Amino acid sequence: MTVTLRSAQERDLPVIRRMLADHAASEAGLDVPAGRTELAEALFGQAAHVHVVVAVASGDDDDRVVGMAVWYRTFSSWAMASGIWLEDLYVDDEFRGAGVGRLLMGHLRERTTTGRIEWDVTVGNTGAERFYASLGASPVPEINRYRLPAVPE
Repeated sequence: MTVTLRSAQERDLPVIRRMLADHAASEAGLDVPAGRTELAEALFGQAAHVHVVVAVASGDDDDRVVGMAVWYRTFSSWAMASGIWLEDLYVDDEFRGAGVGRLLMGHLRERTTTGRIEWDVTVGNTGAERFYASLGASPVPEINRYRLPAVPE
């Protein structure tokens, strides 16, 4: 079986939604709202600003999306450098350990001139921590993430 990468296409929305739901459920026990239009607009609308690269496993009979990286561009005013925020990296269970995550991360490194890629790892996700450490990544100890909740309508 061969795994290749390509930019997501609108026809991939159902599998992207499924992977996002699986990821959210396994990481934080969350349900991802189904049937909303924000994802399609962010990825494929007139003002698209989020990117998804998918990993496609090609077998004898068919092709199957088995992983994805959801990302967008950032800019650090302190470093005066652009970068990438990795929102989600997900690989189907049966393809973990097969190099799909490394392939996706390598793709992102090629997309940034500075090599700066940042992301969050859920506390206690030791598998992800080990994987990212194997790439040479480490936590940013001097930063605590804060989040201002959305303003209720």
